Amino acid sequence: QVQLVESGGGLVQSGGSLRLSCAASGRIFFRFYVMGWYRQAPGKQRELVATITSGGSTNYADSVKGRFTISRDNAKNTVYLQMNSLKPEDTAVYYCNVDPAVTGYWGQGTQVTVSS
Repeated sequence: QVQLVESGGGLVQSGGSLRLSCAASGRIFFRFYVMGWYRQAPGKQRELVATITSGGSTNYADSVKGRFTISRDNAKNTVYLQMNSLKPEDTAVYYCNVDPAVTGYWGQGTQVTVSS
């Protein structure tokens, strides 16, 4: 069984910053997986916003490129998402998962709300 627990969300004004964390536990060899941050806004499908390989290579959705930074600490089984210059359209529930996502790994997510 694998648990992914997201934290760090909150309410922030447009232009502000937040740092999300995702701690993995259970039957997962964390260091070998590509990890991703996903988000789901109200009425929209869940989308992948950033990924990081076991070696630290990163990739970003165009909508967050230059504003978000994904990182990982394999010793702590944790992946992070630093979000800067936040916009109201970044408002969503943010989740982490492996890439490609495994259905059974979804956690509760963490709510990010950006006010204008």
